Amino acid sequence: MTGIEEVVAPQPARVGKDRRQLPSWRWEELRTTLWVVPSIFVVVSVLLFIATFEIDIAAYHGHLALPVWIRTGTADAERQVLIAIAAAVITVIGVVFSITILALTLASQQFGPRMMRNFVRDIGNQVTLGIFVGTFVYSVLALGSINSLSSSFVPHLSTSVAEALLLVDLGVLIYFIHHIAKSIQLPEVIAGIARDLISSIDAEFPDAVGAAATEPTARPHAGKSVPELLKLIDERGAAVPSQVSGYIQYVGYSQLIGIATRTDSVIRLEHRPGHYLATGRALAIVWPRGAAPEVALALSKAHVTGPHRTLVQDPVFAIDQLVEIAIRALSAAVNDTFTALTCIDWLSAGLGRVSGRVLDEGVYRDAAGNVRLIESDPSYARMVNRAFDKIRQSSRGMPAVLIRLIDSVGSIMLDTTSAEQRDVLRRQADMVLRLSEESVIEPNDLEEIRFRYQRLPGEDAFAEQPHTWSKIDLP
Repeated sequence: MTGIEEVVAPQPARVGKDRRQLPSWRWEELRTTLWVVPSIFVVVSVLLFIATFEIDIAAYHGHLALPVWIRTGTADAERQVLIAIAAAVITVIGVVFSITILALTLASQQFGPRMMRNFVRDIGNQVTLGIFVGTFVYSVLALGSINSLSSSFVPHLSTSVAEALLLVDLGVLIYFIHHIAKSIQLPEVIAGIARDLISSIDAEFPDAVGAAATEPTARPHAGKSVPELLKLIDERGAAVPSQVSGYIQYVGYSQLIGIATRTDSVIRLEHRPGHYLATGRALAIVWPRGAAPEVALALSKAHVTGPHRTLVQDPVFAIDQLVEIAIRALSAAVNDTFTALTCIDWLSAGLGRVSGRVLDEGVYRDAAGNVRLIESDPSYARMVNRAFDKIRQSSRGMPAVLIRLIDSVGSIMLDTTSAEQRDVLRRQADMVLRLSEESVIEPNDLEEIRFRYQRLPGEDAFAEQPHTWSKIDLP
């Protein structure tokens, strides 16, 4: 095994990739709900009502005087105002969100089922719902406080605040309509997924800042070498089966390193986040065998599975989302070439970002330098193939898409850091050229594709003139 990335735990200062610093899956789950943020706004509205109610009580007893702009109507008038506000707000919530869900359902037929999940995950939508619900709760509480102390008590400040919240709701409603109309536009959907891809790449494979100053040989090493451990795991390791079926959404690396240290064992993960795991399949291999039962218990707590994939620890998921939109656009039913071209552009940006990152197998050591956890990261070839294979297969006889694929390969080549990466990209360009020669009938189109292929930067360009190529050179 070559090209190993090693991480020492639990040292406070780490160099290179540290997968244990990724956002928690619990935070991701909380983001993908429509009740957390509205619940917070409900609590805030209750606290706001308590504050204004106490001021109204103080004003009623003459302990302070309210400003002249505060409402001074009768109890019946204030009651009618609060009833109107509460009824209007709850009606808007029901109608607007129902229409929005319908629009998103129709849009998801073209973009894929991710539209509904992105709608729920969007913080703007959650805040909008929270403000409306908070206003409704506040108005109901203010309505119930009328005549609560005596027949002459009227919560003038609370009613005025409810009216101010109504004006805020009006502005939020305008924002929400604009936000939804913008978010369901296809370029915005694609750009949003691309931003998630970039963020996931930066979190999963960060730049090795300071790596040059701290060499792997300077880090603590102890115990058996990685090749020796891999051989022992293959020959004498015990498989830990999965107890549930589903997609792996999150792996708790810190927990696994901790349990491996306590049991003096080594764990090799057989699957990574994003893989589907069936019940009874090997989740990991543990050496020595005697530690397998305790490690199995830790694995059940450190692995989170679910019915769908997430972007946490799985940047390939964002690639698959862009590819799905592209192949839907290239289908005979949709026939939207420009959408496919947009997806290819964003995919090339993501692959260019990942070209300079470490994607080799990861080895994690404890504080003493002993290897405790071994896993396989997604290879560069796998990510490139996932990005281009299905789009290439769906673009038979479509010169515009084939040309964009070759141009994207050339653009990504300019960001590569090794000949191996360029070989992977060159292989994709070769397959695009062969497909073009088989499926493109028009000679002029085929000539243009060959011209773009010939324009791809060769290895000699990187060896002799590494700074003369730029993306502007590509036609």
